[in-house]
Formats: sequence, structure tokens, C-alpha cells
Amino acid sequence: MPLRREDCINDYCPWSGDPVSADALMRYRGQVVGFCNTGCRDKFASGLTCFDELIDAAVEVEEGTQDV
Repeated sequence: MPLRREDCINDYCPWSGDPVSADALMRYRGQVVGFCNTGCRDKFASGLTCFDELIDAAVEVEEGTQDV
């Protein structure tokens, strides 16, 4: 199902403060969130990926499933 601007939980981009654009939406934690452009959206998505990888690695070390 395509993401729709009317389902977006925010009206303004968290990076720029500009209004959200219908072509710069993504789903995060089950909600549609928006950005002013695809660059801001992609910057957010890249940050999430980076932190997810770091958190997963830290959990593996804590659980002893990865060599330090």
C-alpha cells in the first residue's frame, strides 16, 4: 500500500522545518513520517541503518555471541 501524506504524523520536516512533501514519506515504527524532500528522508533512513548495525553488534557482544 502506498504511503499517503494524509496519514503522516508530522507536518514539518524534522531536519529543515519545511513542510512535508508527499514524495518524501517513509514508515517508521509503524507510522508514516515525512520530510521536506527525499534527501532528508534518505538521511534519516541512513542514520537508522547505522544505529541498528551498531546496536545489533553491541547486543551480540553482551550476549557473548560475537568475539571481541
